[in-house]
Amino acid sequence: MSNLRTLVFFATPPHDCSYLPDREATTMFVDPRAHIDKKLYSQLTALGFRRSGSHYYRPHCEQCNACIPVRLKVDDFSPDRSQRRVLKKNSDLQCTMVPATFAERYYQLYANYIEQRHEDGDMYPPSREQFTSFLVDGATDSWFLEIHKDGQLVGLAAVDLLDDGLSAIYTVFDPDLENRSLGTYAILWQIEEARRRGLPHLYLGYWIKQCRKMNYKTRFRPIEALRDGHWRELDPR
Repeated sequence: MSNLRTLVFFATPPHDCSYLPDREATTMFVDPRAHIDKKLYSQLTALGFRRSGSHYYRPHCEQCNACIPVRLKVDDFSPDRSQRRVLKKNSDLQCTMVPATFAERYYQLYANYIEQRHEDGDMYPPSREQFTSFLVDGATDSWFLEIHKDGQLVGLAAVDLLDDGLSAIYTVFDPDLENRSLGTYAILWQIEEARRRGLPHLYLGYWIKQCRKMNYKTRFRPIEALRDGHWRELDPR
C-alpha cells in the first residue's frame, strides 16, 4: 500500500503553458504504478495535487508560481446577490449524484461543450477515449452530478469525494443554456452537498490571477490558497 513517504514522483520536460502565453511549464506526476486510495488521494489534494483520470499531478515550474491551489470553506460561505440569482434562475432543475462511468449521453454533452466553448483548448477535438481517460479512469469514490431540465440532461459535473471535502474536477453543460450560468450553479450545488455531508472544504483546483477564465473561482468567498505549504485566506486583488 502506497503512502506519502513511499510515493515516487516524476517531472515532465518543460512544455508550453496551457494558461499563460509565452511561458513554459513543468508538471510533477505521482508514479502511475502507485496505488492511490481515498486517504492518500485526500492527503495529496491537501498538498495541492489534482486528479486527471488515473494521473495525479501538480505544477512544478522553476521560475513561476502562478498556479495556486484554492479551496472553499463551505461552512463560512454565503452566496452573494449574483449567486442567489443563479440559484433562483435554476430552481426548476433536478440534480442527482451517480457513480462516474461512461455513457453515450454524457459524452454527447461533453463533446458539444468542448466543440462550442473550447475549440482553442487542449481537449479539442473531443473523443470518447479522451472523455473516459479524463473523467472515468482512475475513479476513487468519484461521482457525476447530473443536472436535468424537464427530464433532459443539460449539465454534468465530475466530483470526487475526499476525507475532508469534495473536489470539483470538471463541469460541462449545454452551451445553448449559457444564460443559466450552469457552471456557477454546479459549484453552488457542490458547496451545499459538502455541507450536507459534514465536509469542510470544496477544492476548486488551480487559480491563476492572470488567467481570465479562472476569475470565477474567486467570486466564491471565503476562498483559501495553498502557499508555502499552508492554507490561508486569499485576497485576489
